[in-house]
Amino acid sequence: MPVQRAAITGAPGAGKSTLLAELSRRGVATVAEVARTILKSAGGMALREEDPLGFADAMLAAQLAAWNDTNIEGPVVFDRGFPDIAGFLRVEGLPVSEAIARACAEYRFDGPIFRAPPWRAIYTPDDERIQDWQEAVASDRAVSGAWHDYGYTLIDLPLAPAKERAAFILARL
Repeated sequence: MPVQRAAITGAPGAGKSTLLAELSRRGVATVAEVARTILKSAGGMALREEDPLGFADAMLAAQLAAWNDTNIEGPVVFDRGFPDIAGFLRVEGLPVSEAIARACAEYRFDGPIFRAPPWRAIYTPDDERIQDWQEAVASDRAVSGAWHDYGYTLIDLPLAPAKERAAFILARL
């Protein structure tokens, strides 16, 4: 069975990381969100704030590395994907570079793409999630639009606990 790459996209603070942890607990291979990893590293927040294009390039490099590290059999669920980088740039009002557009076109997810819609009841800013509620909703619109623009159909996740969301995903992998 070849690798099947699926992804979870959507609003910041909509439960994606918690859901990936639940999927991992159930034995599904997962890939953490590259942006959050960069933001937690030394200088990551400054890079995002002072050089959004450089931050997008760093996300692209990390996403490519994660993609290339998933040569396993069976499903792998990514926390976000290449079109999320394009969506980030849209939110920032910046152009999508040729390299990012090429990665969105060439590195195709073949599993379902799940969308975690904005969910106000669980939304909480943190050290890396600096958007307010309205910015989180705008980010969801931008990243969802980018996935659509690159030819993907999104499957909305239910607003339900992580265990129910995981069962929803497992039924579709």
